[in-house]
Amino acid sequence: MRYFSKETFSFLKALSENNNREWFAVHRQEYENLIRTPSLAFISDMCRDLPSISPHFIANPRKAGGSLMRIHRDTRFSKDKTPYKVNIGIQFRHKAGKDIHAPGYYVHIAPDGCFVGVGMWHPEADALFKIREAIVKNGDAWVATRDNNSFRKNFILEGEKLSNAPRGFARNHPLVEDLKRKDFICLAEMNKTTVTSNNFRTWVVEHFRQANPFMRFLCNALAVGF
Repeated sequence: MRYFSKETFSFLKALSENNNREWFAVHRQEYENLIRTPSLAFISDMCRDLPSISPHFIANPRKAGGSLMRIHRDTRFSKDKTPYKVNIGIQFRHKAGKDIHAPGYYVHIAPDGCFVGVGMWHPEADALFKIREAIVKNGDAWVATRDNNSFRKNFILEGEKLSNAPRGFARNHPLVEDLKRKDFICLAEMNKTTVTSNNFRTWVVEHFRQANPFMRFLCNALAVGF
């Protein structure tokens, strides 16, 4: 099934050039037709696919408060006061996500780049410590996960790192570069042709599945189901 089109990207580009409430009010129906409706259809269809990857992640097609991230930016603490995001963000959260910071799956669609992401961006201190501790205790399993051929073929470990070993961990630990990570997130780039094709959902599901070893390691580290 085809969800998004060239017009989807045209709308997002136009929004970036006219990021104000007056313009959006005039073009709200385009947002509904080109962004929200196809996004919710994709999320609804992912309800059938996610259980084959893991039964612990949720595809929620509600218009508000579900897997589709809101278009409105939180400008309270930002110098950038433009009111709208100029990308589509879709997140599939872990069932435990309401209570703790847990891994998740993410789809990002924007004129300047599209990708899928897996893992945890900016984990809270307790979760980050548990992941680092799991790497120390299960180093061989972590390396096998990180260097898995099908995983490395498409995904790249991204995110911020400390300059030095984190407090409580040895500077000379053989996996110190991984222990320095502040983020445990992996990204796989996706081109616009894929986004606008009938194979979009299949592509996303296949890439989520390729990340199974990585997601399983993180879930095990945090003692949540995978």
